[in-house]
Amino acid sequence: MRGAVLHAPGDIRVEQRPDPTIEQPTDAIIRLAATCVCGSDLWPYRGIETVDGPAPMGHEYVGIVEEVGSDVSTLKAGQFVVGSFFASDNTCEICRAGHQSRCVHAELMGTIGTQAEYARVPLADGTLVATPELPSDDLVPSLLAASDVLGTGWFAAVAADVQPGKTVAVVGDGAVGLLGVLAATQLGAERIIAFSRHESRQALAREFGATDIVTTRGDEGVAEVKELTNGLGAHSVIEAVGTQESMMQAIRATRPGGHVGYVGVSHDVALPGDELFFSAVHLHGGPAPVRRFLPELIGLITSRAIDPGKVFDLSLPLNQAAEGYRAMDERRAIKTLLTV
Repeated sequence: MRGAVLHAPGDIRVEQRPDPTIEQPTDAIIRLAATCVCGSDLWPYRGIETVDGPAPMGHEYVGIVEEVGSDVSTLKAGQFVVGSFFASDNTCEICRAGHQSRCVHAELMGTIGTQAEYARVPLADGTLVATPELPSDDLVPSLLAASDVLGTGWFAAVAADVQPGKTVAVVGDGAVGLLGVLAATQLGAERIIAFSRHESRQALAREFGATDIVTTRGDEGVAEVKELTNGLGAHSVIEAVGTQESMMQAIRATRPGGHVGYVGVSHDVALPGDELFFSAVHLHGGPAPVRRFLPELIGLITSRAIDPGKVFDLSLPLNQAAEGYRAMDERRAIKTLLTV
């Protein structure tokens, strides 16, 4: 099969990889209908994360079940399925508490690589959720978004305790941040402040429900949020970047007693204890337990209540994955969808 492989920073190649096979009785093999490039894929692409030899890429996926292992009981060939970037059994104590990304048997799909024609999905019964019927082509991008960026943005909003009538601020205008805006809207936020300096992303943020746009960042951006909230700060803040600056911006933009939901993959973030202590804010986040939200999100998408697929502003065939990475790296695209 064809699959995207990162050989070195900036060096993505689509080449022949071995076809996946059933390795464990709990596995399923799916034929990808679509996959995509994630913002977190850019960390190794930029050389910020070390790549140890050629590495298969991709962890977002939707497709058709081709084959299932002998222990798989809830899925069958021909079903259209959505999965998370973490495989999970969905039965352990941690999963039952709603934290499937930290399942005691969790496997990271990124090590398998889903920017490909086929993929092996471990723990298929616990990981994959079938759609009610085969979706129309126009729903595929939104279902693909549910596999990671929508589920992550949704978790960020839940972790930030977004409530009806409250004010939410969103740090980060990538796909996760934009879908955090959408999630906050669905959860009933009255006011949503999006930090963004890019007109196309501002427009999409407003389409998803943002009421205010702040174009500054750091302490200047925090001051603008305070000005918009009677000097108090937002009730809930979504942090969707993962840098020191973005985390401190999120904490400082939150009012005392408020909540920060952080889902940006942390890179060298260190929190000053004294400032955190006196901020009196709640912090919750980490790798999103996307599996927890998939049934609800699939329902919202298939009923056409939401259209998260709008975050894909560039669509390319799998063979052009390298251009998809370049476009996102150069911020010419919010998120690249790869057709298979």
